[in-house]
Amino acid sequence: MPTATDATLSRIRPFDPKRTCLLLIDTQNYVWNPRVAESIPYFDTEIRKTVLPNLQRLLTSFRAAGAEVMYTVMENMTEDGRDRSLDYKLSQFFIAKGSWDAKVLDQLAPGKDDIVLPKTSSGVFNSTNIEYLLRNIGIDTLVVTGFLTDQCVDHTVRDAADRGFYPVCVADACATHTEMRHQNALSAFAGYCRTMSTDSLIDAIEAGA
Repeated sequence: MPTATDATLSRIRPFDPKRTCLLLIDTQNYVWNPRVAESIPYFDTEIRKTVLPNLQRLLTSFRAAGAEVMYTVMENMTEDGRDRSLDYKLSQFFIAKGSWDAKVLDQLAPGKDDIVLPKTSSGVFNSTNIEYLLRNIGIDTLVVTGFLTDQCVDHTVRDAADRGFYPVCVADACATHTEMRHQNALSAFAGYCRTMSTDSLIDAIEAGA
């Protein structure tokens, strides 16, 4: 039978800025650029009108609260990309080390003390030392945002839950290439995380609730 302590656990819990990290996933030039905007107009509109402004608001709120901000980007660690996962090789994902494609979007630029982790798999826990870093910093709540909702965001939410973190997905600070894919993903991983809006999360961070 579950212990009395287990019975008190809940995904709905107060936010302690010192134990909370905002993670921006793949908010980089490779994912959103003029070529992508032209070929996937829904995605471009969603980023411009909703996701980008919400991410900017979240960055401002988290930094003001003294909470941790991290980024992860797709980026090779070697010149020829031999370090990439098999899936990245099969999918023809080649984001050159130090390239413009690997750079975080100017509108969401990292602060001078923010951590930026290059990854070569869809799951940041699989190809970076993010878990080690989060443990060192004392983080127990990981707020997941970015791209794509049904790929790297989904993978990160599930992995964070399995590794003993409290994941929070900000539904209107994530996007993928179609509305159906976005909504299906949110529904599919809802059991692994707390799903919130940008407004509700900012209110909770500012209230410490």
